[in-house]
Amino acid sequence: MVAQLADNVELLRTRVLVERDRVTSVSGSDYPHQYPGISNAWDLEEFKKNFQVKINRLSQHSIEFDLIGIDASVANAFRRILIAEVPTMAIEHVYVMNNTSIIQDEVLAHRLGLVPIKAPPHAFDYKSADDGPTDLNTLVFKLKVKCERNPDAAEGETDPSKLYINSHVYSRHLVWEPKGDQAEKFADDPIRPVQDDILIAKLRPGQEIDMELHCTKGVGKEHAKWSPVATASYRLLPEITILKPITGDDAIKFKNCFPEGVVALVEKDGVTTAKVVNPRKDTVSREVLRHKEFENKVRLTRVRDHFIFNVETTGIIPAENLFVLAVNVLLEKIRVIQPALEKATNDV
Repeated sequence: MVAQLADNVELLRTRVLVERDRVTSVSGSDYPHQYPGISNAWDLEEFKKNFQVKINRLSQHSIEFDLIGIDASVANAFRRILIAEVPTMAIEHVYVMNNTSIIQDEVLAHRLGLVPIKAPPHAFDYKSADDGPTDLNTLVFKLKVKCERNPDAAEGETDPSKLYINSHVYSRHLVWEPKGDQAEKFADDPIRPVQDDILIAKLRPGQEIDMELHCTKGVGKEHAKWSPVATASYRLLPEITILKPITGDDAIKFKNCFPEGVVALVEKDGVTTAKVVNPRKDTVSREVLRHKEFENKVRLTRVRDHFIFNVETTGIIPAENLFVLAVNVLLEKIRVIQPALEKATNDV
């Protein structure tokens, strides 16, 4: 009885319980003196022992990593910082000399602002409303494209890309104009759009776009164009516990209740038996809880302090650098607030 009670307490402390028609134990309760015999007082050494960061997948523009041993509030802080507080460079001011396309100036300016610019944000200063543009806070691009008929087009040709010259305006038409010592500073990695095939506008003969674009440094909470990520999300690690053996035809049905790769069928003493092999792949659809034959045989939970992060970048900042930058932003926030917190504590 005592052992069962201890197991229940541990379950409530460390797991989110997924039931057929509800999710329970969603709020963390790991604070001091909540449970008899468990201190839960903050211990830095204990935190260091339990905290882990594991990178599971890394590609050019995305990363999947696990944060283990932290509270949901901290995990969510990192998610929000990744979206809204890691700075980048983006087109902020658009000076229109000529625009005879069918796209209005303000709509075209908005589209241009969302083109990711490959530029190291740490190499630039923030530009305030009172500052003028300099080579330390501004990047300049020119966009000058005019559509004309293609004299070499075949008779009867209907494809605009063959019938006209410059019928489509792409991000590759953005031409960087270095200012000051920017050409030398970025000689090894010139400033440019991340992708060169982003469609900006379509033109027809006689239509023209002539603009000067100024990029400045900013963060996503001011405007989404400065966000370094396309998506940044996390989920809790799923956990599937088989309480009683599931065998025979039931094992096959049990396996089919989950996505491919979550459950495997193994032979145990000559009997086909279900075995959980990779709960990470589970989408927690709760399909298995709909079937009476599995009642009291399986328990679905999520590990409360195990967060699986999926981050897709816009390509401005390498995926492997994003989390480090988010940590630096959080540390800077702590450095700012810590003296005020200490003063408030001393004044009490």
